[in-house]
Amino acid sequence: MRTNIVIDDALMKQAMQASGARSKREAVELGLRTLVKLQQQREICAFRGRLAWEGDQEAQRLDGEPEAKQP
Repeated sequence: MRTNIVIDDALMKQAMQASGARSKREAVELGLRTLVKLQQQREICAFRGRLAWEGDQEAQRLDGEPEAKQP
């Protein structure tokens, strides 16, 4: 989606330096992706302590471990 926006030059420069973005578009997209991820993390944190674990934790821990080699 093409959008024209006015952004403070100093802020854009800081954002590009902080992120390593090579273009203004890259800096804006990275900032938007980061904002969305942070919001998703906040939403996930709201479930902390409210979900009951169902399953075998020991089996979950061992799942995927390589089996011991037989001599």
